[in-house]
Amino acid sequence: MQSFSNIRALIIDMDGVLWHGTQAIPGMKDFFQALHELQIRFILATNNASLTPEQYVTKLDKMGVTISEDQILTSGTATALYLSELVTPSETNVFVIGVDGATQPLIEKGFTLTGLYEVKNSPDKNTQGADIVVCGKDETLTWHKLATATLNIREGAKFIGTNADTTLPTERGVTHGNGAILAALTAATGVIPTIIGKPEPIMYQQALNLLGVNPDETVAIGDRLETDILGAVRTSIRSIMVLTGISTEDDLKNSYYQPTWVLSDIKAVTEALRNQMSS
Repeated sequence: MQSFSNIRALIIDMDGVLWHGTQAIPGMKDFFQALHELQIRFILATNNASLTPEQYVTKLDKMGVTISEDQILTSGTATALYLSELVTPSETNVFVIGVDGATQPLIEKGFTLTGLYEVKNSPDKNTQGADIVVCGKDETLTWHKLATATLNIREGAKFIGTNADTTLPTERGVTHGNGAILAALTAATGVIPTIIGKPEPIMYQQALNLLGVNPDETVAIGDRLETDILGAVRTSIRSIMVLTGISTEDDLKNSYYQPTWVLSDIKAVTEALRNQMSS
């Protein structure tokens, strides 16, 4: 195992690393205190597109940690940034399966959001339909949202998934993630979505740009082998897998890619970082 060295910045996952649902993982506050003391820059980068950066700031504040919105990158904000560089927002209609974390960044970039059953070539001649369908985690998911997304994709709308996590760790246990919704839409349309979140390198590359650091001085921290760790591998940065979320040490045995380090939890990460700086 490599020794900890040349770590100037971290890209940190949240669900399963910092908390389970509304419950902070022990050692979280001390971890952020250590980052402040050691002057290690960081971005919290999550595939969960249900909350806005502002809402994540509030969630962390309730857990006793103070950070700023510009230190948070969600798959929702990453999707809006990606699409704004791909098309002209003011000329583009988007239908969203998702809540504030997916819709607000798109609105802020200037996209027009369409509603239920607004579909191109619809019998209702007053509707323009969507040029793009974006699908993110949505606890208000309905048949009508799925139907509208399906109809638009079948009419040629570009299909974007904020992330493809099939499961999500919560305080009640592991439940379904956005990938399960994407699978339903793919089954109904035959179209495979473009994924913005991890393990695609888009989010990590955006985080590196925000941090203003080089890949070789950056480390990703995550709990999920097939997203956080694979994304780091694809972006050519080192990674730490913690064992407080989805993936286990047994999962590593059959994986063709590996994290740089495996640590038990965020407490162990804090200790390793402190030891690096004192050595």
